[in-house]
Amino acid sequence: MIKTAQLDVTKIEPRLKHPTIFEHFDALVQGEEFEILNDHDPKPLYYQLLGERGNIFTWEYLENGPQCWRVRIAKPADENAETVGSIAAKDIRKAEVFKKLGIDFCCGGKKSLKQAAESVGISEVELKNHLSQAENIQSNAAHDFDSWDLGFLADYIYNVHHKYVREQGPIIEQLADKVAMRHGSEHHELFHLAEGMHAFMADLYAHLKTEEERLFPIVKKLASGEKADTPEVKSTISAMEEEHESAGEELRQFRILTQDYKLPPNACNSYTYLFEKIKEFENDLFQHIHLENNVLFPKAIALHQN
Repeated sequence: MIKTAQLDVTKIEPRLKHPTIFEHFDALVQGEEFEILNDHDPKPLYYQLLGERGNIFTWEYLENGPQCWRVRIAKPADENAETVGSIAAKDIRKAEVFKKLGIDFCCGGKKSLKQAAESVGISEVELKNHLSQAENIQSNAAHDFDSWDLGFLADYIYNVHHKYVREQGPIIEQLADKVAMRHGSEHHELFHLAEGMHAFMADLYAHLKTEEERLFPIVKKLASGEKADTPEVKSTISAMEEEHESAGEELRQFRILTQDYKLPPNACNSYTYLFEKIKEFENDLFQHIHLENNVLFPKAIALHQN
């Protein structure tokens, strides 16, 4: 069965609505979720799901009428099972294993080892063997981010990664325009790349502003022992995670568009430089997202709950 991120229940034949929702729910593994969209309050479904499947899910209203109801249904991950994100946060050597195997541990950091292994076509046992072997490698990590004070980590992300985006983003945008103008007649995808890059960077700049004005003040408040508003903490972190997922998907689309940044034989120096800069930018952004999704956010939530 193909699972969808959002299921529009209004388009399903009435007698098939609940069976279809149950089918989607049963296909979820721990840590996965989907949304339902309806034209009336689906609360009866909640009680039916609870009665037939038990208390193994979370039910969150994202929109609550009067014309539209949107609910997120999730199967929480096993709290005792480590995710690829938590593993990468604790050991840079294992993060390198994920990277070499093509496993996304930043935007896809909530995956279990089994899910991660399946995503790259290997067995969970094989993945665990790779991780075990990494423990024998001497670590050259300069920073133990997992041990840092949250306020300090927020400052680090701002001073290192936010600064990098603001410095390098405009350079990449200008290069994309220049290369498209020079080579676009022969390589039409360059026009799409330049256009997409402008939209991507605009969204990213706005994202940084939100982090600096909303997220980081909350994190620093929690780190200092102050209380923070529960809905604000959850909604802000959830929004940032969703935007991270979107950013990761856009970067994947750029790779598809450029065939993994494959250079044509007639590529000039600017063409080559553009692709190298984008790959460098991608690496930095993935590290940026990894620090937030897998270190900053989980620790902020843990502090808030305690």
